[in-house]
Amino acid sequence: MVSRSFKTGLGVAFALAILVGCSEEELILPGERFDVRDRGEGAAVAVVEQGPGVAEGPPPSVELPPARLNASWTHAGGNAAHTIAHPVLDRELQSVWSASIGEGNSRGHRITADPVVADGRVFTKDSRALISAFSLSGERLWTRDLTPASDQSNDASGGGLAVSEGVLFATSGFGTLTAMDAATGAVRWTQALNAAATGAPTVSGDRVFVATRNGIGWAIDTSNGRILWEVLGRRGPAGLVGGPGPSIAGPLVIFPFASGQVIAAGINTGAPTWGASVAGRDATRAFSVISDLTGAPVVDSTRLYAGSHAGRVAAVSLASGEVEWTAQVGALNPIWLGGNSVFFVSPESVLTRLDAATGQQYWSVELPFFEESRANRLKSTFVHYGPVLAGGRLIVASDDGLLREFDPVSGALLSETELGRGAARNPVVAGGVLYLVTEDGQIRAFR
Repeated sequence: MVSRSFKTGLGVAFALAILVGCSEEELILPGERFDVRDRGEGAAVAVVEQGPGVAEGPPPSVELPPARLNASWTHAGGNAAHTIAHPVLDRELQSVWSASIGEGNSRGHRITADPVVADGRVFTKDSRALISAFSLSGERLWTRDLTPASDQSNDASGGGLAVSEGVLFATSGFGTLTAMDAATGAVRWTQALNAAATGAPTVSGDRVFVATRNGIGWAIDTSNGRILWEVLGRRGPAGLVGGPGPSIAGPLVIFPFASGQVIAAGINTGAPTWGASVAGRDATRAFSVISDLTGAPVVDSTRLYAGSHAGRVAAVSLASGEVEWTAQVGALNPIWLGGNSVFFVSPESVLTRLDAATGQQYWSVELPFFEESRANRLKSTFVHYGPVLAGGRLIVASDDGLLREFDPVSGALLSETELGRGAARNPVVAGGVLYLVTEDGQIRAFR
């Protein structure tokens, strides 16, 4: 997630050198003038470097498996592969409960953890380091503050959650990974990582995996917090708060790094198998200098899909690490794989559907991007979280206070639901209920 200060200021200043010549008359070329900063009519179209490009005619249907009732949502993206194909969710969503998770978004702090759900409990992390557990009816069960004794709670922000086999794992902006008893919140162990984690941890068997800002992928024993092995990746010049976590692909763990690099390593040994890059650059957007991946790589049987903030979405072969296709459009949040298609929202607030096998674009729909206060002045920009494909439709939660639902085949807007406050994280679906954290530090349940 990009912080509000980053959205409006981008945090990057560029020096412009202007050469002025006075001895010769200026030569003005004939022709129509275009603003290089204009989004233009085709700005929302993904140009595919390897593939057939933009499809003509009506888009094909989305080949979805039957909707299944998933009782849990254990990781960002649903599971350790970050792929839950098609959860059950009723058509008419209504708010059933809400509860405070602690501190909400502020100028210096952001909620970066998606909720996770397992064993009849919903787990959250606020914009500092407060972990909370709730029953499925919204009753608070326990809280745990993970702020180190030597620090203040407002000294850091960031991190994410994962739950497995009755243990809740949490990364923090303080550079720690903590394991807690999911039933009581009792801390089992804490491991210092010497750098902030890029995102949520990922659990597979007796190992928990974390990627950190200094370009290191870690494998840690779930029982005692002991470091088993490390993988070194490329460090990026800058990264996103609440960035991606590792993904599990059979015998491999895929580590994402802020440089846009992904490295596949053996789960047991840590031996690197291959590496690939999803880095890109959109010369028309200053924020594309950030090459960080914007969500954990999404894994299916033969490929992984990843998107970067710098203007790339790519499909990579799990067997070889070869990039099979690349689309010249970025992804703001994790990509959603649904049958024969991938769906995502770009940093320019464009919801897009691509063919999963070829990268061919089927449609793109512009979402609210910014609000003007007066000519050439931005009052605010909007951030959209998701999409999640559940109950036969795409669901996008936005910080403008709306939950929007779209037809995955055509991209047509189906409905809008008032949230009360702006969304702060991606929606999750478990047990036929949609859970969403809003910017005021509330978790809200919809059924």
